Amino acid sequence: MAFRFPKIYPILDSSVIPATGRQEFLHRLGTELAEAGVTLLEYRNKTGSDAEILADAALLRAAMPGSNIKLILDDRADLVEQTGFDGVHVDAGDIAPSEARRLLGPNRIVGTFGGSDALLPGILNAPADYLAVGPVFRTTTKQTSKAPIGVEGVRRLRNEAGPERILTAAAGITLEMAPAVLAAGASTVAVSAAIFRTAKPADEFRRWHSSLSECVHFGLRN
Repeated sequence: MAFRFPKIYPILDSSVIPATGRQEFLHRLGTELAEAGVTLLEYRNKTGSDAEILADAALLRAAMPGSNIKLILDDRADLVEQTGFDGVHVDAGDIAPSEARRLLGPNRIVGTFGGSDALLPGILNAPADYLAVGPVFRTTTKQTSKAPIGVEGVRRLRNEAGPERILTAAAGITLEMAPAVLAAGASTVAVSAAIFRTAKPADEFRRWHSSLSECVHFGLRN
């Protein structure tokens, strides 16, 4: 299966989902994002119960159907099959990419953290479809003790990884800086707060998509 990674990788963190009207919110959001042209979305819930994660995931999958929209579950490789999602993202402290691949098989997407100052030793041999790198800039969305690597850090990691590997640049990336991050070698920019903490996330996604449409990126998964 070939999948062209888009230039924008929205990450929906559960912290933006309201406690009241949760189902209606997710149904509306998922439908609007699908209509806006989102083809890759990660759902991240670090604190919810299995029941909450499964319920949220079911709503998103129903609102964003079709083989052209890939949905990624953060951390929980054990729940991917039940959600009908298309893959998982695992970081340090989660299961290894090799174990995620064993659980999910060859046709689902597995992503993992690839490095910040330098690529992690042996990471290019991991059975992962993409490697997240960063933090590129400072962020408040996800706790990290790592120092920002900036645009030049992305360029350095691309040189280490070679031209074929999918690199997802994450953390603190604004629309103004995104073209430079892509030009430095990122395949896609992962964006959370910049899209989902706006009044109209789907409209904000459209703005990013239109602005970055002419940017060159390394986006093919074989």
